[in-house]
Amino acid sequence: MQTVHSSAVHAIARPGRRAFLTGGGALAAGALFGGGLYTACLRSARAAVLPDVNRFTGAARARIEGDMLVVTTTCLPDHGSPYFRDARYESYNGRARFHQSPGVIEQRNMVFRIPLKPETGGAPQRTPMGPMGVALNGVPFFNQYSGGGAPLSHEIVSFDQYNGHPAPDGMYHYHVEPYALTRRFGRDALLGYLLDGHPVYGPVENGREVSNADLDECHGHAHATRDYPEGVYHYHTTAEAPYIAGAGFRGRFERMRRGALNRAGMEIAYIEPVVCSTPRA
Repeated sequence: MQTVHSSAVHAIARPGRRAFLTGGGALAAGALFGGGLYTACLRSARAAVLPDVNRFTGAARARIEGDMLVVTTTCLPDHGSPYFRDARYESYNGRARFHQSPGVIEQRNMVFRIPLKPETGGAPQRTPMGPMGVALNGVPFFNQYSGGGAPLSHEIVSFDQYNGHPAPDGMYHYHVEPYALTRRFGRDALLGYLLDGHPVYGPVENGREVSNADLDECHGHAHATRDYPEGVYHYHTTAEAPYIAGAGFRGRFERMRRGALNRAGMEIAYIEPVVCSTPRA
């Protein structure tokens, strides 16, 4: 991945802090097969790279709590949109074809709890309808389906110039490459995380556009990146379906609880990682 030289994103581009994590499961461990795809449950006692929480911007605030990255967000984009009805309104100025849906962007408070030590192995874990991850600016990632699990193709014309739109409840989200972030940080940059703990990168890698042929059934692959020099399984956005995640999460995703409110009135998206049963090497 290429280095980003803009001083405005220096803190975003630098590698994360290093710290020793106890317990099973970590990065860059276990055997790699079939072009670098994780096929076994991973464990490691070596140092892991922690996300730099300062890379989260806009509506997002992040912190490390034990083995979790905790991201609190209002889900409001840090850019304009024709779906705003206030001073943040920005008329559409993107591709020629655009059909604005009747929705309006509304604040939707959420807390994402994302494992720092993702486990991989076994069959892909199906992504949920609704938030399946969060971008660095606090906007949720949704999967490749529209309401009811229908193909996304008929909804794409409703995406604004930054490639997002609101759900019926007003939650703004991205199903595809978030243009606001790739324009700001680079098309090869880290863009956010899915709920299984694995990072999401843009559609360019080593100066070349990534295609589905470069990725596994879950729409990712494993190798060293600028942020994870020891190696990590990661997803890529692409111009073709499934856009961000494919057959499901590559990591072990157990459950998500949405709609529960904590004392601050925040909805909670919660993932509970599974303890890997594979013996330590």
